[in-house]
Amino acid sequence: MATNEEILKKIREKFGDAVLETSDALGEAAVSVRRDVIVDLLKFLREDPDLAFDFLMDLCGVDYLEMGGFERFAVVYHLYSLKHNHRVRVKAFVPENDPRIDSVTELWAAANWAEREVYDMYGIEFNNHPDMRRILCPDDFVGNPLRKDFPLQGIGYRESFEKIDRESAQ
Repeated sequence: MATNEEILKKIREKFGDAVLETSDALGEAAVSVRRDVIVDLLKFLREDPDLAFDFLMDLCGVDYLEMGGFERFAVVYHLYSLKHNHRVRVKAFVPENDPRIDSVTELWAAANWAEREVYDMYGIEFNNHPDMRRILCPDDFVGNPLRKDFPLQGIGYRESFEKIDRESAQ
């Protein structure tokens, strides 16, 4: 089993300048990379026998508005190796003016719905995704609710719903 430092060293050696930052955070290897290498990096992590990250545990989005990320958005991948019992967190940074990144559904079918959720909630599109459409919000919904600049009170949808008198309904 590779240590976190060995995992990060292999990544740095293979991907060089595409690696923005590495750390050993809370006992888990963590790496931040440019978005253009995400498919190659995740494929390497999955197929290298010393790493064997064969399980995509989670895929989510992050909005770094006013938090000082490398770009405004990131797509975060949490991987686990069933064989070696180790984990890695990969962040791929995505710019606000071109919020798109390559899909990893070819590597893990489980990425399908998670990528759709990131698309719906943050507006980050996934190139080559087999079904890039909203998954949580209605098709006619305007905006992306988990973006930090989305209005806290919503954008008027609540006012159009019929009011329910909860006391008389009981």
